[in-house]
Amino acid sequence: MRIFTILVLLWFVLPSLAQNKFKTEYVIILVIDGVRHTETFGDSTFQNVPNLKHKLAPQGVLNTNFRANTKRTTTNAGHTAMTTGRYQRIKNNGSQLPRYPSIFQYYMKQYEIHKDKLWVISSKGKLSILGNTVHKKWNDLYQPHTFCGLNGNGKDYVGDHFTWIKVKQVINTYAPKLMLVNLLAPDANAHANRWDGYINAIKKSDEYALELWEMIQNHPEMKDKTTLFITTDHGRNADGFRDGFISHGPRTESNKRIFLLALGPDFQQGLAFENTNHELIDIPATIALLLNVDMPTGRGKIMRELFSNLK
Repeated sequence: MRIFTILVLLWFVLPSLAQNKFKTEYVIILVIDGVRHTETFGDSTFQNVPNLKHKLAPQGVLNTNFRANTKRTTTNAGHTAMTTGRYQRIKNNGSQLPRYPSIFQYYMKQYEIHKDKLWVISSKGKLSILGNTVHKKWNDLYQPHTFCGLNGNGKDYVGDHFTWIKVKQVINTYAPKLMLVNLLAPDANAHANRWDGYINAIKKSDEYALELWEMIQNHPEMKDKTTLFITTDHGRNADGFRDGFISHGPRTESNKRIFLLALGPDFQQGLAFENTNHELIDIPATIALLLNVDMPTGRGKIMRELFSNLK
């Protein structure tokens, strides 16, 4: 009976696995930090995100009601959700490591990937925590490169211009298999109560997003083999609620409603929708499927509607 059961499983499972052989070999997550729906895809003119809307969205799948369903809508909670596949209450100052290992660590261990192929690059030094975990079986093991903050010191903040220089250097030098990039300028300007700075930073991030995709398509190794997720870690307070766009943190609709734009050789093109069923923890679950990585501690769901041919 046991042999019969195994044969049945092989009959059904092996063909399915063969059908789900993906073209993706490289994955990048681009996080435009702390932008509201009302200044991005909630504005019918799309004046702040013309490249995302008119040049990139037609090449991929756009969900304009993706969810930052974290315990609190803060930077570190949002980023650990999209790397570990778990939500947790975590200090937002960079002094606390995630409780669970990340997709970077699982990938590195499973395939013995050299750390030169795995990068977290952030304008915020505190996001260096994404390279490690307090989990006793994973702490200080299988860590990606973390170049976060001024000269990658893991402490200070640095302008996105300098972060972008590092992004281009890493792509051209290492062709990273898995990378997360954080751009802080929209969030930083909003916290400083600089409305014009906030808007201009969104527009500049929109330009960076297009530049990144074009860089990938012109890369001899990564072209037609790279999946790019573009999203944000949280929204902001609605106008009239507390101090408005200046802050974020509560689990209000304006803080939780974000977007996800997914482009890659295994995804559909030109599909746009509003789907509240998917959230930040679903990003690593989908990456794990694309790269065939076992991630048992993750709790996210595979975003099946992104795929053009998922059996």
